[in-house]
Amino acid sequence: MNHDMRKKSFVVSVAAASLLVGIIAGFFAAHRVMSDMAGMKSSGEMKGHEMEGMQMEGTKPMEGMESIPGMSGAPSEAVAVPAVARQLIGVRSATAAQATLVEEIRTVGTVGYDERGFTQVTLKITGWVREVFVDSIGRPVRKGEPLFTFYSPDLLATQDEYLLALKTRAQLDASPLDEVKANADALVASSRERLRLWDVTDAQIAALERRGQAEPVLTVYAPSSGIVMKREALPGKYVEPGTTLYEIADLSTVWIHAEIYESEVAATKVGQPATITFAAYPGKSFHGKVAYVYPMLNTEARTVRVRLEFPNPELKLKPGMYGNVTLQTDAVKTLVVPKEAVLDTGLRHLVFMDRGQGRYEPAVVKLGRRSQDYVEVMEGLKEGDRVVTSANFLLDAEGKLTSASSMQAMMGRIGMADWQMRGAYEAKMEGMSGMQGMKGMKGMSGMPGMAPGSGKAISESRSAAGYVLTLTTLPETPKAGDVLLRLKLTDQAGQPVTDAQVTFVYTMPMPGMTESKITAHHTKEGLYEGKVMFGMGGTWVVTATVTIPGQPPITEKFQFSVIGAGM
Repeated sequence: MNHDMRKKSFVVSVAAASLLVGIIAGFFAAHRVMSDMAGMKSSGEMKGHEMEGMQMEGTKPMEGMESIPGMSGAPSEAVAVPAVARQLIGVRSATAAQATLVEEIRTVGTVGYDERGFTQVTLKITGWVREVFVDSIGRPVRKGEPLFTFYSPDLLATQDEYLLALKTRAQLDASPLDEVKANADALVASSRERLRLWDVTDAQIAALERRGQAEPVLTVYAPSSGIVMKREALPGKYVEPGTTLYEIADLSTVWIHAEIYESEVAATKVGQPATITFAAYPGKSFHGKVAYVYPMLNTEARTVRVRLEFPNPELKLKPGMYGNVTLQTDAVKTLVVPKEAVLDTGLRHLVFMDRGQGRYEPAVVKLGRRSQDYVEVMEGLKEGDRVVTSANFLLDAEGKLTSASSMQAMMGRIGMADWQMRGAYEAKMEGMSGMQGMKGMKGMSGMPGMAPGSGKAISESRSAAGYVLTLTTLPETPKAGDVLLRLKLTDQAGQPVTDAQVTFVYTMPMPGMTESKITAHHTKEGLYEGKVMFGMGGTWVVTATVTIPGQPPITEKFQFSVIGAGM
């Protein structure tokens, strides 16, 4: 009985090995025949009627060959990818749909004072400062509050002239000559106007009239309310006309200056809402609007300056503070696709349309506005079209190749150029003895991404900016396909952080590989989870970006191996 079992197992193994060898040999024979035929046709060695009469005796058309890239009847611009290759490279699609698009313009801004509420305190006559009441920078003052006292010989003489003019007018009031009365009135008006031009207030002139005696020292009052930004008034200081003694800024409203890129100018308009956040106020946003877009362009940075206006009743926004600005453009309902679907060639923008059954066609599109995750399609697509959102650069490379002369060329186009057919064949032949019952196809272990391979459980911790980031996966040893990335976030005291925003960007460190992005969600006790799709086995790099309110973003890279999917 045991002898018969061994004999049957041996027969099955030999049959399986023969079948696999036949498949591979047939594949190479088909490629060689097609290559030879193509070469003969191009060199003129065979005419069209000769090709039509040519039949291969004892052979039938190879079914399923149309599913191999480069061997289908699809037009040259289309790309046909078999199911196995689609799984390996992780092709995913999304539908072009109508959606509300809100473009966000992100930049940084610096707080400054409102220039319309900026005042300088100067004198128009020479003299000396006597007593100073507002004696420090940063102090708030109210309009009409006394700032300092001032002595000026010229001002004292003008007061005496004014009193004399008043006295003269009183004496001539009973004169029968109207011209004399008019001259007396003109002298009084002239003296009064000179006092006003020297910033003597009406209340001070009235007090002078009641007192009947010149005041050698006059008080200078604040012309407006605000914060003292500069102070040069010192007791005993001699000043001349035009000397700035105080600068007062009204900070109840502040200006914030930001720089936007040249390409964002068309989407920025006066009156648009703006939001700014500061590290000084974690979790708090301040809201304002665009007040002015400057007409000049910074030719070195290719940016345009924008002035934003923010109310500041509590004086929390202080000149010189630095914050993150977000400008909200007008929301419009339009046709959008994910940003990942678009390939920028430099001269045009391409998307790959998913025609089903593994067939993809490139389409030129005209793009419009962009949001954080989506882009507007103005021409080239219609609602309901399915477009490729991942591995599209591989499809673009596939479309540029005219034929697949060997399995190595085909696998090289999908990012697996390290698979050598000879090595895979030899490894398969060496593993034939282990093919018992065709279970597991152990002989395929030499093909990257096609066998379980080796791996280890992922658990790696990093410390950054006072926080600890620990990355794990589910399953613990990641395999090609869907994998749950899990990031544990704690502070220095070991307490979980539950109010962060976590994103994962993952890719293979290979030339031309695009990045995929997923937003993680908080589940419990500082644990953030996000499901990703690893298209094949090999080395993968995962970049975790953690944004904690009021803190600069934390970015850490994790590199690990993923086990192949197996057959």
